[in-house]
Amino acid sequence: MSTPTSTAVRWYAARPSRSLAAGAVAIALTALAPLTPATPAASADTFSAEQKKAIETIIKDYLVANPELFLEIQSALEQKMEKIQSEKLKVALKDNAADIYRRADAPFAGNPKGDVTVVEFFDYNCGYCKRGLVDIAKLIDKDPKVKVIFKELPILSKGSEEAARVALAARLQGKYWEVHRALLEAKGQVNEAVSLKIAEKAGLDLVKLKKDMGGAEVTGEIERVRALAQKMGINGTPHFLIGDKSIPGAPDDLFDQISVLAADIRKNGCTVC
Repeated sequence: MSTPTSTAVRWYAARPSRSLAAGAVAIALTALAPLTPATPAASADTFSAEQKKAIETIIKDYLVANPELFLEIQSALEQKMEKIQSEKLKVALKDNAADIYRRADAPFAGNPKGDVTVVEFFDYNCGYCKRGLVDIAKLIDKDPKVKVIFKELPILSKGSEEAARVALAARLQGKYWEVHRALLEAKGQVNEAVSLKIAEKAGLDLVKLKKDMGGAEVTGEIERVRALAQKMGINGTPHFLIGDKSIPGAPDDLFDQISVLAADIRKNGCTVC
């Protein structure tokens, strides 16, 4: 005679497209089937070796027959992790908003009094940062009310820090955006030699530039950004922040994503900017 448990197992097993929850129920019911009503709870010691082997076989067969469950598990995990990361980001943005969005001495391009601020953490030797430059330059050209703040995060090589120092020193001569753009447009790896050639072409005073490269202002900026990135959990480049949202990497529709977020901030305001 069929028990309610065995009937339920057959009911779920007969439907390979059942959800992850349904599969979990079927497995749970199967595991509980050997127990008598008097058994208070199931544990690893409740089953004999033979029963454990039978349960393992049922679970294995069920998963092999329904491999789509692994995709459901992965999707559910990714959604959960995204939610956790989103909540962490909101807290980190709120705690560090002044350093992210409102530092008066931060390198920037665009409108100094822009109604929307975009922040980019980047490395001059990062291929994705080079790709993202196209969209950032387009944003600055097409949106006269946007301000883009640049956070120098040289993490890929010694040459990356050398380039960052040249760019930050160029800022002290009012040429940050020009040098920044040229460094990201340069082919191949950039280092001090390449960066100095770019600075010279931009008409900078190289004697002053070389002195400023090792100065306290440039060194302090690099150290502040590294500390900020660590607080924010940012360990890769590029990484964009706008309002309370984050865009890691350089997606193909970066310009469109930023434009949509900017429009939302202009309509609804920003709680952290």
